[in-house]
Amino acid sequence: MKIAIAADHGGFELKEQLRERLTTFSLTDLGTHSADSVDYPDFGASLAKRVASKEFDFGILLCGTGIGISIAANKVKGIRAALCHNTYTAEMARKHNDANILAMGGRVVDIELATQIAQTFLNTAFEGGRHARRVDKITALE
Repeated sequence: MKIAIAADHGGFELKEQLRERLTTFSLTDLGTHSADSVDYPDFGASLAKRVASKEFDFGILLCGTGIGISIAANKVKGIRAALCHNTYTAEMARKHNDANILAMGGRVVDIELATQIAQTFLNTAFEGGRHARRVDKITALE
């Protein structure tokens, strides 16, 4: 499983910490590479395009709240970015929504919780069935 991770300045510190903790996964860091101010749409869209093209199986996006970067990512066709604040929402994002990008807020969740959320997201499979019909309806909106 190939996973891309990216952040703006608000998620930079959490991104760096997650890279150290998620060692059982193959992570590719797409930036930013410092805490200097950058624009979250640039990083959200760049990662999302690479997930949509199947270069990566999943993505993890981080900004201050996770809101802006998830909105930007969701503008890319084929992306279902889910903003998660706990393991339950991460599990449901995968099981029921077949989310392919996890978004979190570096100013919202601490590293312990973020690690649990990311592990849950990456280790949970899509259930399909009735949920596939619903995901197909989301895709049709694109």
